[in-house]
Amino acid sequence: MVAALLAALLLHGTWRLLRRRSPWPRRLLGLIGRIAGARAEPIGLPERRAVLYLANHQSWLDILVIAGASGSAFVAKGELQDVPLIGWLCGMNHTLFVDRGDRLGVARQVDRLRTALAADHPVTIFPEGTTDGGGTHLLPFKAALLGAIDPPAPGLCVQPVYVDYGAAARDLAWVGDEPGQDNALRVLARPGSFTVRLHFLAPFDPAPLGRKGVAARARAAIEAEMTRAAA
Repeated sequence: MVAALLAALLLHGTWRLLRRRSPWPRRLLGLIGRIAGARAEPIGLPERRAVLYLANHQSWLDILVIAGASGSAFVAKGELQDVPLIGWLCGMNHTLFVDRGDRLGVARQVDRLRTALAADHPVTIFPEGTTDGGGTHLLPFKAALLGAIDPPAPGLCVQPVYVDYGAAARDLAWVGDEPGQDNALRVLARPGSFTVRLHFLAPFDPAPLGRKGVAARARAAIEAEMTRAAA
């Protein structure tokens, strides 16, 4: 990981000196995920521009594999910012860290997300807001941050993403009040590699649905794919 980080920083600095948009933060996230054992297998075609991904959430690895496969930035809980290395890398990849308990700050967070969606890369939200599903079921989708697309910018679509760790989910899921550092060490200590299937589902136009309708439709699509994949 250290070697990959040093190489990526050198390449990132070179791209910045040349005033070119650097792909290295998201490539490094994907590589760190691979070093941690994750072998991403995209299923379906990810939209690349003017898109908000809504994904189920099981582990901090979700960010690494989705970033590596799609170049997405993220909205993530503020606690992730304190995870050694991962928090810093996510910040380099334009992650928006939010405090989901800050109800008074929702409007400010929505404005920040609206600004991020105007950039030329995808943005991912984990609308469950936590990983307590443990990979076995979906929690309710929270719609507060989806105020950023109510109404949506012209041409913006929403694409549900089902992140599937298969049988490895029970070893990787971040459940309950487990400290982030403990979870990271537990995941890194797991022997061998594992496949993460990223199901990029059919995108849809959020305009007629409103924020709660968008959350409900994306959750239904992911739940249906989860059932199909388990059959």
